[in-house]
Amino acid sequence: MAETLKKGSRVTGAAREKLAADLKKKYDSGASIRALADETGRSYGFVHRMLSESGVVLRGRGGATRGKKAASA
Repeated sequence: MAETLKKGSRVTGAAREKLAADLKKKYDSGASIRALADETGRSYGFVHRMLSESGVVLRGRGGATRGKKAASA
């Protein structure tokens, strides 16, 4: 994002659609929700909601999983 939005400012209309498209493109390229929130100056929840509204399939959480270890060949 070239311009950082003022925290808490309402984003509507064309500006909201553009922001959603930019966030979607960056998220699909591998950026995390937290990184996008920092970059835009918005909250994690705002970015999460914008991505959900634009139809993005959100990735699972990172880190170690507690499932069974895969058997090594």
